[in-house]
Amino acid sequence: MDIEILEMAERKCRFILRNSTPAMANALRRTMLSDIPKMAIDKVEFHLGPIDVNGKEFESITPLFDEIIAHRLGMVPVPTDLNAFTFQDQCVCNGEGCPNCTVMYSLNKHGPCTVLSGDMEPLGSPDLKVCDPDIPIVELAEGQSVLIYAHAVMGTASKHVKWQVANGVGYKYMPTVEIVRDVDEPALVIEKCPKHVFAMEGGQLVIKNLIDCITCRKCEEITHGEIKVGAIDTEFVFKFETDGSLTAQQVLDKAVQVLSENAKDFAQQLEEKAAAF
Repeated sequence: MDIEILEMAERKCRFILRNSTPAMANALRRTMLSDIPKMAIDKVEFHLGPIDVNGKEFESITPLFDEIIAHRLGMVPVPTDLNAFTFQDQCVCNGEGCPNCTVMYSLNKHGPCTVLSGDMEPLGSPDLKVCDPDIPIVELAEGQSVLIYAHAVMGTASKHVKWQVANGVGYKYMPTVEIVRDVDEPALVIEKCPKHVFAMEGGQLVIKNLIDCITCRKCEEITHGEIKVGAIDTEFVFKFETDGSLTAQQVLDKAVQVLSENAKDFAQQLEEKAAAF
């Protein structure tokens, strides 16, 4: 299995998976969706009762139920350092919560205002500020206030979608397009191709953007055999984006690592079962 990077940005990636199978391609897709660990807010504590701010009393109330606010906070992308944090159930604190497995955020706002994700302050390193500061959480009216402590822990999307790092994960077979002979209506082929695969060079129709082809076969229908479209079932064009908790490079590297470890564990279990008979 080989990977050729076509595009690598901070939050999105496109690559070609070569010398593989549909089963392995789908396993990589599912791994990126469900098995990449990240930090997300899992526990939220709300202050109850009046809140005094410089002698002015605010009421600890919002237009939304506390459960809705907690859910919104849980979906806010939290920056993740996979080398600095571990899962709570694997931590030396035995799940009680410590700097090795938990990040705490405070949120203290008074109305009238719109509470945004960027108002969450990490109790620790400023590098742990949330990735997207402009996500609206709740509207506060005059006299309303929120005082919240939120705990972020490590998890995977197989347990809850708030721990899903990658989204829009998809792949297609590597397309093949062959111009068998001179095309009678090249301008029509260029016009009708939805992905602009073709272009004119030196008075000839040429294939310009093969990777973008979606094998819709419009060109085949127009030319009646002058162009042949197919696909390679051992090569796949992948693309995905991240929520910012991890970079696209980190997601791809971790997915390959997790998939490799799972394959080794499965092979070991097969060997143990075979040895038992």
